[in-house]
Amino acid sequence: MWDEWGKYLVLIIGAYLLGAIPHLYIMGKLKGVDLRQYDDMHIALWRNVGRTWGFFGVIIDFSKGIIAVLAARSLGFEPSWVAFAGVMAVVGQMWPVFMKFDGEKGNSTGLAMSATLATKSLLIASIPLIIGFAIRTLPRFMSTSQTMEEKLKFGGPPSLSLPLGMIITFAVLPLIAWLVGDQPWQVNLALFVMFILILVRRVTAGLMEEMRQASFRKVMLLNRLLFDRSNI
Repeated sequence: MWDEWGKYLVLIIGAYLLGAIPHLYIMGKLKGVDLRQYDDMHIALWRNVGRTWGFFGVIIDFSKGIIAVLAARSLGFEPSWVAFAGVMAVVGQMWPVFMKFDGEKGNSTGLAMSATLATKSLLIASIPLIIGFAIRTLPRFMSTSQTMEEKLKFGGPPSLSLPLGMIITFAVLPLIAWLVGDQPWQVNLALFVMFILILVRRVTAGLMEEMRQASFRKVMLLNRLLFDRSNI
């Protein structure tokens, strides 16, 4: 019995630690940049270190969600544990033990995990994300006020459409997976749990510091949920 539970424990801890590897911070430090001082390490890495490093930073984040699921499957775990491993990789990215439990928002690793668990469902659910990305990106690339170098550094004002499209995608994904019906119920549950966790991370990231400000209002919590920022 203990051997049986031991392998589950190793799987879950391993998936969490995989997600918790602070690769963005490490990549920044290798180039002499402390990314902890920025709100978004992905964008900070891209802007301050370079597009190549920023690109690989995103790829590594995606790979965490993919590896956790594929490894669990290849080792013969049941669908519930495969899904649980994927969720734990996302948890590791959001609350990494190596960074005092203050990590990223779970979007990239969550998308990759979802694509590996329920590919067909994510293709349908990602329509709001694609629309949000297009609204955010196309006008910027068509603008003549910035050089191509500036555009590729994520120039321009903060996006509202992209984080809104992202959270809508995560919200409808469990429902679509249930309607499509090509996955075990454990996968649908894991996708719902991941959506809740991403909401929690959006609301709580840096919350205590902002709540100390006299101007903090309840509407800021709604802004965090929908747009991933307190002020819009």
